[in-house]
Amino acid sequence: MAKATAGKVLTIGGQQIAPGERKAIDLHVAQLYTHSPVTMPVEVICGKKPGPTLFVSAAVHGDEINGVEIVRRLLHLPQLKSLKGTLIAVPIVNVRGFLSQSRYCPDRRDLNRSFPGSERGSVAARLAHLFATEIVTKADCGIDLHTGAIHRGNLPQIRANLDDPETARLAKAFGTPININSNLRDGSLREFAASQGVPMLLYEAGEALRFDETSIRAGVRGVTHVMRELGMLPKRKTKAVEPVVARASGWIRAEQSGILRPLMALGERVKKGDVLATISDPFGKNELPLTARYGGIIIGRLNLPLVNEGDAVFHIARFESAGEAESTVDEFQEVHEIDTVHEQQPPVV
Repeated sequence: MAKATAGKVLTIGGQQIAPGERKAIDLHVAQLYTHSPVTMPVEVICGKKPGPTLFVSAAVHGDEINGVEIVRRLLHLPQLKSLKGTLIAVPIVNVRGFLSQSRYCPDRRDLNRSFPGSERGSVAARLAHLFATEIVTKADCGIDLHTGAIHRGNLPQIRANLDDPETARLAKAFGTPININSNLRDGSLREFAASQGVPMLLYEAGEALRFDETSIRAGVRGVTHVMRELGMLPKRKTKAVEPVVARASGWIRAEQSGILRPLMALGERVKKGDVLATISDPFGKNELPLTARYGGIIIGRLNLPLVNEGDAVFHIARFESAGEAESTVDEFQEVHEIDTVHEQQPPVV
């Protein structure tokens, strides 16, 4: 796999990184109205020995900040001293969205629908072009870190093209309880990576504008598991979670407007007909149960208790064996219990 950096010098943003070097690079993105420059921060660690090149990116959606903390912790791991190959870490891709705590770029476009972009296009198109040419095309594989949207939490999960054997191998190594076989979307980073022959995983966990410790710790471990699978880090025996693959999922939507009282949490197993929540007026007189149309595991949930008719409330993944999936979620939670004595980084609380 190591096509990109078999002991060669890597060039990003006009700067060269030789084997054994670690360098921080600021890629020029644009200028503010004040003419102050906006740059995309990149850190490149090039191992002394040859190996694959992996990019790890976060905040493609500017309000999805869990991944920023995952990248920060990743860059502080002492294991990186024995790195083979190259790690390209981009903690904040959508810098201007991050500054304004917004999912979107300043032109209101979704960066993850703007690839491969254009050097002369909109703000989002130019940013996509920069990331595509300076990062994706230099890599052998990638991991993009995401969360649920604002007020929506996601159970840790990998979304990827699991019909591709190499991608499926890396997805299994990451170690989330659930892997979802997800079709490529037009203009997405995954679609562009696939067009370049770069296998890519999309890690979803937590909620926008919030840190979630379990999601963060699982993300750091997942990335390092993939690096070990690629031979970038020394292999070691760890308690791994065997993910369950879902090939279908869907949202349960509110059938009336009102105040939502959820009765089911992320990761819970549900059966067809189970009451997931109730929706009522402020007096509780006009109360309507929200029921599951099919069985599965809850992988996404609305956390805001105020809903309009038609709002997506529960995201349920469907499996051949929901019981097996439930057991995997329980095992995942046990593996990622917080150990304040042995953790290298203090947990966020």
